[in-house]
Amino acid sequence: MTVPPKVTVSRGEDAVLWCSFTHPRQQDYSGLITVKWIARESRIGLFYSCSVKNTSMEELRECSASTLRYSLSGDPRRGELSLLIRKVELTDEGTFFCRVELDGQQSHIQKEVHLYVEARPEILSLSVMKSPSGSDSAPQRLRCEVEGHPPPKIVWLSASRRMKEVQVQTSKSGPYRVVSSVPYQEGEVLTCRAESRLGEVERGYPPSNTLMITLTVCGLIALLLLLLVGVLVYCLRNRARADTSPVYPNAQVVEDHRQHGFESLADGYAEVQPVYSTVTMSSSTSCVHYSPVNVQ
Repeated sequence: MTVPPKVTVSRGEDAVLWCSFTHPRQQDYSGLITVKWIARESRIGLFYSCSVKNTSMEELRECSASTLRYSLSGDPRRGELSLLIRKVELTDEGTFFCRVELDGQQSHIQKEVHLYVEARPEILSLSVMKSPSGSDSAPQRLRCEVEGHPPPKIVWLSASRRMKEVQVQTSKSGPYRVVSSVPYQEGEVLTCRAESRLGEVERGYPPSNTLMITLTVCGLIALLLLLLVGVLVYCLRNRARADTSPVYPNAQVVEDHRQHGFESLADGYAEVQPVYSTVTMSSSTSCVHYSPVNVQ
């Protein structure tokens, strides 16, 4: 059996614990191959087991289902016993045992592999807390809790970006979390920075209003653009309506007089005499229009 001594993976990614084996009877063996994965540093102990017949040609659906958090990454019939862990967390870190059992053998073969999970620094909280009554420290302190693996180092910075080292209290609140606090006065601007070999992250207190200001400005700009587009569309519509309207406003009245004159002639009225009328144009000019009408 062959396994690597250590597998390193970042939090949130998939991890493959490599494991393979060979045995003299592998070609003519027709019994079951049972794969087991055991966690030594966990109360659950045996947490994964899968069996497959060496001569079977079926797919490993139960052993390699994509919906399972733990599944095989390979085919035991080819000596592949690797375990796939999806979206690993910090709590998955530890030592695991790869074990294979064959029919007709009293003993089993197993080896261990260590899973190491890395995590970039992350600030979980930054808030002001009151000091316990009777404490010799300041009446209130600024508390910063961070998480990462390896455990991050916390550095306090003043508004001038100078490091604060007076009355700093730092302790671990778990295998991957660190808590630190410093005296705090109202109106003071401080920054908590968490750093490790994987990177660094920082957060200031009081919280910055930069994001809120940016969102407000963007909203106002969008509103002004909408208003501008609305005014432009309104003007274009009015202009198009003006271009399609008659040259003079009383054109319909003149046309009615003309049609009335033609109808009178068709009915055989005795005499048609010209009648002159003055029509005022939109350009403040006048013209003489001749319209035949019936004279009784």
